[in-house]
This record gives sequence, structure tokens and C-alpha cells, in this order.
Amino acid sequence: MYLTLIFLGVIMATVITWLLRQTLNTQPWVSQPADDAVTGVSINTNTKTVALTVFLTVATSIFALFISAYTIRMEEPDWRPVAEPVLLWFNTAVLILASIAYHWTRNAAVSGVQGRLKPGLFVSGALTILFLVGQLVAWQQLNAAGYYVERNVANSFFYLLTAVHGLHMLGGMWVWARSTIRVWSGADADSVRLSIELCTVYWHFLLLVWIVLFGVLLST
Repeated sequence: MYLTLIFLGVIMATVITWLLRQTLNTQPWVSQPADDAVTGVSINTNTKTVALTVFLTVATSIFALFISAYTIRMEEPDWRPVAEPVLLWFNTAVLILASIAYHWTRNAAVSGVQGRLKPGLFVSGALTILFLVGQLVAWQQLNAAGYYVERNVANSFFYLLTAVHGLHMLGGMWVWARSTIRVWSGADADSVRLSIELCTVYWHFLLLVWIVLFGVLLST
């Protein structure tokens, strides 16, 4: 089991590194003009990228610990698996589409295609909200079926894992909202490019985390 968790951690760390390299295929803190050395723009940009990398590393550790606790606890005799709502499959598909939409928006920002930013941000945000609403509906379905938090440890873990993932998504939506407001206020593609690129990495990461969590939940 511990080898599985270590393997999972290595895979997620590898994916994070790959996403950062693929999405941030340029280094704005290097390509900025020499005047940035005075204004500090290049240092600020580099800090944001490093901060996201550190945050994703910490988030990976948190989810790995939750999965570890889940797999250990499920071996106890009082464990009664949760009947996962079929709606979770639909929610998974929605989150995949949200990640694709964000990547499409990121490509537009990199290419300087201003006209694709507004629809791209709108679609990616709307799909993400739909995913979160779908998760709440899944909770309601479980409650209606009698899967209350206090009834069973498996129930508690299901609500905990999905809630933690949802909170991370809400945090990403705050950054999405800031980028969207800037674009609707007339900001050009270059000025919001880094923000959109970092959000794209974050959305891909949360998609990967959800697929892993969903797989763990289905396997039990």
C-alpha cells in the first residue's frame, strides 16, 4: 500500500512538472525587456510560477495523505462502501471539458488571439461551476438514499474527499474571476497570459486529482 502511495506521488509530481513545462513554454521573466530588472516585473512573474509549483506539491501531499488514511481505514470490518451516484460520471466528463476549455483559452492567450479569451474564460468557468453544482447534487442524492455522514466511516470519507477537492476548485475560481474581470475590462492577451497559463495548470492538476479520487472511490 505504501509503495502504491509513493508511486502515486511520483506520478503526480511528474505530471505537475510536465504541465508546468508544457503550459509555460516560455519564460516571461527571461524574455522581458531589460527595463523589467528595474521595475521588478520579471521577479514578480517568477515568484507566481514558483508559488504555484510549491502549492501543487503541498496539495499533492495532502491528497496523498487522505488517500492513505482512506485505504487504511477501509480494511476495518465496520467499513461499508458507499454506492457512488451515477451523476459522478457526468461530473467527471464536465470537469474534463472545463480543463479542455481552459487549455483552449490558454492557447489563445499565448497566440495573442484576443477574441477567444472572453468565450474561453466564460465556458471554462461555467463548466467548473456546473461540476461543483453536480457534486452538491450528488451529495443530496446520497443523503436521500440514507448515506449520512454519521452513519458510516465510508460515508464520512466520501464527503471529506469530495469537499476538499471542491474547496480547491473554489480557490481556483477566485483566480479565474480576477482574470475574467480583467479581460472584460479591456486587458489585452499579454497582460493576462501568465494568469491564464497558471490557471490552466491548476485546472489540469485538479482534473488529475479528481480522476485519482474517483478511481479510489469506485474501487471500494
